[in-house]
Amino acid sequence: MRTYLVVMDETRESRAALRYAARRAARTGGGIELLALIPPQEFSQWGGVQAAMEEEAKLRAEAMVAQASGAIVEEAGLTPSITVRQGDSVKAVTQLLKEREDIAALVLGAAAEGAPGPLVSHFSGAAAGSLPCPLVIVPGQLSDEALDRLS
Repeated sequence: MRTYLVVMDETRESRAALRYAARRAARTGGGIELLALIPPQEFSQWGGVQAAMEEEAKLRAEAMVAQASGAIVEEAGLTPSITVRQGDSVKAVTQLLKEREDIAALVLGAAAEGAPGPLVSHFSGAAAGSLPCPLVIVPGQLSDEALDRLS
């Protein structure tokens, strides 16, 4: 089964990427893998405080992905797989792509204004030729209707 990997956060462009990927997966008999990234926490000299901060960040990421996945199930009739990783975003995406041979495309949303975002910049730049799957960049400014037509 072809799986579309979508990196989720709370931005409009990640929602656009998710909508595109969900509609493509529904039309092609594929699945969705949602990746939520937890930024590395700054060092805390108290281990308990550090662990609590990491757990809180993980719970926020899981809640955000659960809300997004609810929209997928509703619209496309798909139940996505959810992965939560902590640390450097580029390394986390690269590692997941190495681990999962079923990923058919990395779907990223580009910011509607300004720089496209660190993941889009990285994976569409020097790393583009070494990706194990196609990269799909969804413009963050596209309306739901435009995304529906394209997918």
